[in-house]
Amino acid sequence: MPKTMHKTLVLCGPSGSGKSTLIKKLTAEFPTAFGFSVSHTTRSPRPGEVHGSAYHFVTRKVMKDMLSKGEFIENAEFSGNMYGTSFAAVESVVSDDSKICILDIDAQGVRQVKVKEEFLQPLYVFINIPSMEVLEERLKSRNTETEESLARRMSAAKAEIEYGTTTGVFDTVIVNDDLDRSYNELKSFILSRISHIIS
Repeated sequence: MPKTMHKTLVLCGPSGSGKSTLIKKLTAEFPTAFGFSVSHTTRSPRPGEVHGSAYHFVTRKVMKDMLSKGEFIENAEFSGNMYGTSFAAVESVVSDDSKICILDIDAQGVRQVKVKEEFLQPLYVFINIPSMEVLEERLKSRNTETEESLARRMSAAKAEIEYGTTTGVFDTVIVNDDLDRSYNELKSFILSRISHIIS
C-alpha cells in the first residue's frame, strides 16, 4: 500500500479498549507529528480533566447552536451527554502541514467522517478488545461506572465491535491484549502508511 498524505488518524474502539492510552504513547513518542483534536461535550468534567485540554466543556444550548450552524464534523449523544468534533478543532491541527490530527471517535462518528473524507483524508484504525470479559474488568477498574452505565457501555461496545470488525470499514484492526505489543503494531502500521511522520 503506498504512503499518502493523510491529514487525520481516526482511532475508534469501545470505551475501555485502551485508545486513550495508545494515543498518549503515540503523541509522547512523536510530539511534533501529531495533534489531538479537542472535542466538545456537555458532560461534566471528571477529576483531573481540564477545559480545553481533555474536552471543551459546554452547555447543551451552546452545543445545539454549534450543531445548527453545521460546525461539527461528527457528533453523538451517549448517556444523556452530547459529544462532537468541530471543523475548527481539526483545522487548528491540520493547518500545520507537518501535523496529523488524531480523532478519537465512536462508530457513529466514523460513519459521519466517511462522508467528509475529502476534507479529512483519514486513516482508519479500530482498537478492539480481547474479550467482553476483559472489557468489563477494565471498565469496573475505573471506578467511574454505575451498574446502569456499565450495562450501557457493554451494550454499546458490542455494536462498536460489530461495526469495527466489518471488512473494509477500517484500514486495520488492532486487538489491544498487550499494551506494548498493540502500540508497536499501531506505530508500525502508521509509519507504513503515512509519509511525513518522520522527516
